[in-house]
Amino acid sequence: MKLSAVLALLPVLGCVPLQAALADRVKVTGEVVDTWCSLTGIMFAAGTAHHQCAVWCAVGGIPVSIKTAEGAYYVVLRIAEDSESATSDTFVKIQTHEVTVDGELLERDGVKYLFVSKVLDDKGVVNLTHGDYGIVPFGN
Repeated sequence: MKLSAVLALLPVLGCVPLQAALADRVKVTGEVVDTWCSLTGIMFAAGTAHHQCAVWCAVGGIPVSIKTAEGAYYVVLRIAEDSESATSDTFVKIQTHEVTVDGELLERDGVKYLFVSKVLDDKGVVNLTHGDYGIVPFGN
């Protein structure tokens, strides 16, 4: 189907089918982080030092991301069959874990959004940072 035909049907079909058609299937590996602390640099936000704060942020509705070893962020909009977004129980359980996920990637204005279909591997918490940084936000 030509792009012009798809664009002509957009008002009839809505945005979701077009987004799904344009999504790329990807596998992403990285640490599950709370996006607020990690991107703003408001505090040290990695591994065990930041685990409790990351859980609080996820429960509070702060978007969860997967940060790759290369420093790329993938904002997770949904994980598996969870009907909720940032407050999903699954997000809370895997905060600060190193995971490999399979999902659909959408990019807009330089931001990578990820609809996770499945967690392929969960290594648990592997970034042991509390010895160097204490427990953030409380300190040593």
